[in-house]
Amino acid sequence: MKKTLLLAGLFGSMTAFAQIRMPQPSTTQKITQNFGLGTIELVYSRPNIKGRSLLKENSDLAPLGKLWRTGANAATRLTFTDKVMMGGKLLDTGSYVLYTIPGKEYWEIILNKGLTNWGTDGYKESENVNRFKVKAEKSGSDMETFTMQFGNVLPESCDIQLIWGKTLVNIPISTNVKDRIRAQVEKALSAEKVDANTYYAAANFYFEWDKNPASALTNIVKATEANPKAYYMLLLQAKIQQSLGDKIAAKASAEKCIAAATEAKNDEYVKLASELIHNL
Repeated sequence: MKKTLLLAGLFGSMTAFAQIRMPQPSTTQKITQNFGLGTIELVYSRPNIKGRSLLKENSDLAPLGKLWRTGANAATRLTFTDKVMMGGKLLDTGSYVLYTIPGKEYWEIILNKGLTNWGTDGYKESENVNRFKVKAEKSGSDMETFTMQFGNVLPESCDIQLIWGKTLVNIPISTNVKDRIRAQVEKALSAEKVDANTYYAAANFYFEWDKNPASALTNIVKATEANPKAYYMLLLQAKIQQSLGDKIAAKASAEKCIAAATEAKNDEYVKLASELIHNL
């Protein structure tokens, strides 16, 4: 009887223990960044310093000069849905493991094919896809939790930022979308029938991306002629005319924008057009 009760008690304790849930010591984070004409997905684990030595020779965490998984647990993974440039090399779409070798002044960045690796276990230099160096900087704060994020995000460039302790590392990424957008614009404009929105999109491209205000003006005029009450088109037309130094035409377009936006009860565009007139 006593033996039966003891076994029942042990079984109950084991069952209770199995039901206990606790936070991960190094939490996993997945972030996705729209970039160029695609996305970048980053999956990594975030260790905390917890009073241990960091980024020193033979330190407890991320020792200098040694291959690091760039996080904790499974190897950090990067996935691209569009081609990008990193370290001067064009990378195809797909997933890669991100390893690093921390240094005092520079970090080595390694992209590797070992997608099934647990940390650095299974790492093979022969599976490296790219290897390059970036400068290490001092961050403006003391970060307890290892943090990776996307920063300085522009249409054709961004940085993956590694922040831990007082160290900041920027890994630059770039892409070429201008030529592909131009091809789309030219194809759309060559269609048998072109609507106002297509002319507006073309004007935006030539003005913002291609820095060609003359071509932008040609297309925005066609857009506003087809849709004379589109206040957002009229504002762009005023901006393009302003950039070409035609203050009289810019003022006239801005006034048309104010009238159309007032009719549509859009105070924001009334304000923007008024500011443009004020700055002429």
